[in-house]
Amino acid sequence: MMAAIQSAELGADTLILEKMKQPGRKLRITGKGRCNVTNVASLSDFIEHFGANGKFLRQVFSRFFTEDLMAFFESTEVPMIVERGGRVFPASGDARHVVDGLVRQVLNHGVDLQTGMTVNRLLFKGKQVVGVEVHQSPIPRLSTTTEHHSVIKRYDADSVIIATGGASYPATGSTGDGYRLAESAGHKIVPVRPALVPLETAGDVAPRLQGLSLRNVTAGVWVNGKKQAEAMGELLFTHFGLSGPIILSLSRYVVDALRMNRKVALSIDLKPALDYPKLDGRLLRDLNEHGKQYFRTVLKGLLPRKLISVCIDSTGISPDKRGHQVTVGERKRLRTWLKDVRFDITGYRPFEEAIITAGGVDTREIDPRTLASRLVKGLYFAGEVLDIQADTGGYNLQAAFSTGWVAGRQCGSVSN
Repeated sequence: MMAAIQSAELGADTLILEKMKQPGRKLRITGKGRCNVTNVASLSDFIEHFGANGKFLRQVFSRFFTEDLMAFFESTEVPMIVERGGRVFPASGDARHVVDGLVRQVLNHGVDLQTGMTVNRLLFKGKQVVGVEVHQSPIPRLSTTTEHHSVIKRYDADSVIIATGGASYPATGSTGDGYRLAESAGHKIVPVRPALVPLETAGDVAPRLQGLSLRNVTAGVWVNGKKQAEAMGELLFTHFGLSGPIILSLSRYVVDALRMNRKVALSIDLKPALDYPKLDGRLLRDLNEHGKQYFRTVLKGLLPRKLISVCIDSTGISPDKRGHQVTVGERKRLRTWLKDVRFDITGYRPFEEAIITAGGVDTREIDPRTLASRLVKGLYFAGEVLDIQADTGGYNLQAAFSTGWVAGRQCGSVSN
């Protein structure tokens, strides 16, 4: 929609072919229905959240970035607010208002928005795209006796922007169509896999802790015994394993390691503010001050209730032992466990539960200034179909809007 608005604003005759019955299905559910559209982080910090491919977006962000996007939505009567971590949301807290604002701009700019239209294939003349072939879903009718046949249509075009999204949340329409279309134009597709996705763990510890949320903890990813990455924040235990913001952010390292058949473990530091000596001092003080209490009671001052039984099982310390009876060796086991609650990672959840898709159209084959294909004239790419992915926090949506803006402006200027 952003691409279409910009193209039409420059006077190009613009058509959106929307696969679903209504546009913006995925946008409506982002940010738990609140839609974290961007982040106010500095440009350099912003790009770092995209990892190795972040540099591809530098020129795009130099043309349309956070302040521009917020001003755009202000102009559509969808004011924005900045929350913790620099995350930007609609002031209403309702993702539907973001979609409604975009649709209003689409219609106000005279864009032809057609729904229920699945693009079957791109049409080429030599090394130039000249249009698309579309499968139009039949319109349901009350009659049960009439057969309804789908219609194949052809649309001629000077420029085509592939903005189909990735393969996550396929029920919203993101079923990987863009990768198929890009391949037909000769583009290389970096293997797609779920990203920002919850992780599955071995054993029964995570299921026992289901529903428990921990804040201000540190999680580290270990691959073949070596630490690969670390993040601090909030995580959540589920019936299958681990989720929550820091788990989703770390999942990129886990998914890639598992795909290479490497051994992956995740370590949780429950007391990141205390190093080993300070934590040992804290434990010694607690055990002495509450020396007559049972060990299980002393733990209430250290851990959430659900974690107490797991701690007792993992450390092997008797819950009925008095605080002053805990030995130096047992205190050391407790200290080690508090700083390193270890989970073996066995897998990750499917695309249906992934927030975004990693992989996609190889950015080396795309002009970073215009988002035009380097292989086929008139073909452009925007959004998640490209091999760009970032952490949670509004970064991915800003990339979608910015790439859409640049691709749309380019098409609009070329067509006039």
